[in-house]
Amino acid sequence: MQQVFDVWNKLDARRRVIVVLATGAVFAAVLGLARMASSPSLTLLYAGLENGAAGDVVAALEQRGVAYDVRGGAIFVESARRDELRMTLASEGLPATSTKGYELLDSMSGFGTTSQMFDAAYWRAKEGELARTIQAHPAITGARVHLASTGSNPFQRDVTPSASVMINTSSGTLTAQHARALRYLVASAVTGLAPEDVSIIDSTGGLIGMSEDTPANATDDRAEAMRKRVQRLLEARVGPGNAVVELSLDTVTRTESMRERRIDPQSRVAISTDSEERTNTSSDQGGGDVTVASNLPDGEAGGTDSSSSQSSETRERINYEVSETEREITVAPGAIKRLTVAVLVNGTMGTGTDGAEVFTPRPQEELTALRELVASAVGFDEARGDVITLKTMQFETVLPSGTSAEPAFLAGLGLDLMSIVQAAVLGLVALVLGLFVVRPVLMKPRAGASTLPPPAPDSPSPGEAAARVLTGEIDDGPRDAADMSLVSGPEGAASEDEAEVPALTRGGDDPAERLRNLIGERQEETVEILRSWLEEENA
Repeated sequence: MQQVFDVWNKLDARRRVIVVLATGAVFAAVLGLARMASSPSLTLLYAGLENGAAGDVVAALEQRGVAYDVRGGAIFVESARRDELRMTLASEGLPATSTKGYELLDSMSGFGTTSQMFDAAYWRAKEGELARTIQAHPAITGARVHLASTGSNPFQRDVTPSASVMINTSSGTLTAQHARALRYLVASAVTGLAPEDVSIIDSTGGLIGMSEDTPANATDDRAEAMRKRVQRLLEARVGPGNAVVELSLDTVTRTESMRERRIDPQSRVAISTDSEERTNTSSDQGGGDVTVASNLPDGEAGGTDSSSSQSSETRERINYEVSETEREITVAPGAIKRLTVAVLVNGTMGTGTDGAEVFTPRPQEELTALRELVASAVGFDEARGDVITLKTMQFETVLPSGTSAEPAFLAGLGLDLMSIVQAAVLGLVALVLGLFVVRPVLMKPRAGASTLPPPAPDSPSPGEAAARVLTGEIDDGPRDAADMSLVSGPEGAASEDEAEVPALTRGGDDPAERLRNLIGERQEETVEILRSWLEEENA
């Protein structure tokens, strides 16, 4: 301890400040290392929770005595207990969301529940269940569903239900295809609800997925489906990445209705025949009436003449139907008018006579077979004006842009890379401060090192002599050799010739040679001088 005080008393004010600051930095680094070693490694437990749900999770963690940290709405716990805590909290229904489903109907019991209350709870439960189903998608962080039901009034007519869905996405906006899927999901869950009556609103306030959007069987979707079909077919032969397919589809975009009625008077068909035949027969016998002539004897009127008549009539009626053709044609949009397919196939790489790689195009027989496959896959119709172009060329190697995402080596070991880096930096700082600042300042001079002899009685004071020595300048003026001390040689014994010669006088009249002799014999003093120079320059 006394040695430490002696070294401290020999230091000037500037060095004392440096020692204090360096010592404090070393202790701070050591304390930081100890704290990092003792504190557990934290990882994310839950993030993006509502305030009420987050409070319930924090309260459950405090009851279990688990160390946690809240950072900007995210809850962090120890890495070793994260999975255990998630399963335990899930068994208790945490984190609980404000959206409730059919569990609302569990409390609807008793005689105080009216039909209106049950209907309201039922529709509220259905909205909650739909919101839960929508939030199950990883790209959707929040959802609210509102159903406008018609109620159970039997006297309501011409009233159709409708629905609106408000969603929050994790990144970007919802695509039109995803919005159509949500519309059909909600429409299928509500009786009488059509997909066109469901409105989808995203977090930016935009209305997406309406009926004005492109239908599911639009031109682009059909062209993409046909392109993938051809791509898959070609890659089965030439290999993945060796075929590029581009497909252009021209379709009918208008609706056309045609009705045609054609009558052929030359062709007729008898559809019915009606025949009718009539026969009439009549006869007249004479003397049947009493007259004056019949009372005369042998009168003319007394004869017995008779007469008869017979007639027949035949009628035939035939009904004919004239040949008539009636046709109605409706052309809906989406019919293919023209199809164009462009296919580029990579060749093969072979080895030439000189050993270098040589590109070899695919043979024409193979290209013909591939063209027939493509024609069959897309429904090629030459009369419609379809065109298929298939060429073989060499592909250029395209390097991927950016950096590929690969798992880090430390990620598989379960180590926290940031904690390791922080510990390494703090350890390095402590090592540098200890070796290059504190140790040189507190280092004791080596035993046996040459030191300056005590000043003579008539010499200047110690302070003046030290100040003169530490200036680092060489005085070439006359100097009394008797006042200068002798420095022993390497073996500790000087020769008889060198015993009477001062160190500054060795080397003749050359000042540089004398300075080198002095530096070699008095190394400690020389180091102190150089150190003082460096400190003055840094100050």
